Amino acid sequence: MAILTEEQAMLRDMAKGWAQEKNPVAAFRRMRDSGAPLGYDPVAWREMAQMGWAGVLIPEDHGGSDFGYLSMGLLLEETGRTLTASPLLASAVAAASTLRLGGSDAQKAKWLPTIAAGETVATLAVDEGPRHAPGQVALRAERAGDGYRLFGAKRFVLEGEGADLLIVSARTAGDPGDLEGITLFLVPGDAAGLTRARLSLADCRGAADVFFDGVALGDDAVLGTPGEGFALLDKALDRARAGLAAEMLGAASQAFEATVDYLKTRVQFGQLIGSFQALQHRAGRMFMELELTRSTVEATLAAIDAGSPDAPLLASLAKAKAGETFNLVSNEMVQMHGGIGMTDAHDAGLYLKRARAAEATFGGQAFHRDRYARLKGY
Repeated sequence: MAILTEEQAMLRDMAKGWAQEKNPVAAFRRMRDSGAPLGYDPVAWREMAQMGWAGVLIPEDHGGSDFGYLSMGLLLEETGRTLTASPLLASAVAAASTLRLGGSDAQKAKWLPTIAAGETVATLAVDEGPRHAPGQVALRAERAGDGYRLFGAKRFVLEGEGADLLIVSARTAGDPGDLEGITLFLVPGDAAGLTRARLSLADCRGAADVFFDGVALGDDAVLGTPGEGFALLDKALDRARAGLAAEMLGAASQAFEATVDYLKTRVQFGQLIGSFQALQHRAGRMFMELELTRSTVEATLAAIDAGSPDAPLLASLAKAKAGETFNLVSNEMVQMHGGIGMTDAHDAGLYLKRARAAEATFGGQAFHRDRYARLKGY
């Protein structure tokens, strides 16, 4: 476990207390059962923003605290434990990182303060198919006078139903699969020609398909250098992947602890099932995998904070490992709880569904193993 500063320890403890007291898994159930159109509770999100969580990665001169990615990882881990649904990952990590890395002074001044305050929910609109493929951009950005017009669609956009700002990857040159010719655009959520279709996902989080029918933008909407947006996008995605891996670590840790508690109390054949050696071995494997996952996640977050050139490599390692571990632990949670674990009345199914959805977000195990190998030169 990483050695935390006093401020980081206080942040973690605050997040732990709030998540367990104000937003336990029961709160997620209420949100899900209410059919909340945004896929999260706006009241809970306002509380998170008021505590400064939306500005952890944003510089102080734009209203944030600039605490760094390891600090943000602590927040995501604790909210992951209780399956808290919020725009924290999409807005405060993915979108805020993209703006901070590539935005002009004017763009940062316009958007970062409102993102830090939780007043603007921003998101990345990247993928166009059922799987993560950030280089397969087909959405067209056509020159029109002093600006551009966007034509195409983005799929499975996190918080896409209610986002106030979308950072959209579009093609200004080349063909899908070409890494050159990709440009990033800042698109207001109320832009004419932009429509959305809400998606019902297994984990009941907010997501939508977003359609662009001639959305008109000025040159000031371009984020970074035209045609060279993929490098910026890749850096921002690595930060989002690391943040999601931290959330998955928290959820897997909670699922493991709940399962171990069950092994210590459930009696079968006149004895605690935790005394069965086979189940002890399976629990031991989960513990080992969780410790390995924690090492990869914390190493990634620390590398990003330090500006290490190994950050992309570590981000893929962490996301792949977190996916593997969360799937393992959520499977074992259902199986070890037996019949009750198969019902919606128990939390096991909620963790299993979240594991599957998080696995597919920003690249699954296959995507990141392949990327890790390519980055290593294989």
